[in-house]
Amino acid sequence: MSPQLRPLRKREDMPDFVREALDARGLRENYDARPPYQRNDYLLWINKVKREETKRKHLEQMLDELESGGVYMGMTWTGDR
Repeated sequence: MSPQLRPLRKREDMPDFVREALDARGLRENYDARPPYQRNDYLLWINKVKREETKRKHLEQMLDELESGGVYMGMTWTGDR
């Protein structure tokens, strides 16, 4: 299948606790500035786990990365290529 015909991944919904955490830390603008694939990947990473403790751990990593900038899922990121 050619790349342009591959089905897109399901768009993840943002849970209220993620929205509230972004607002509480003043990071909504940083989140919105990330490319759509990153925003969706972060939400998938948070949404797919079952344990609340793991969800919170993933959320905290996302918030820390958005706050520091230059990091995406533990990897160096210098902007959309």
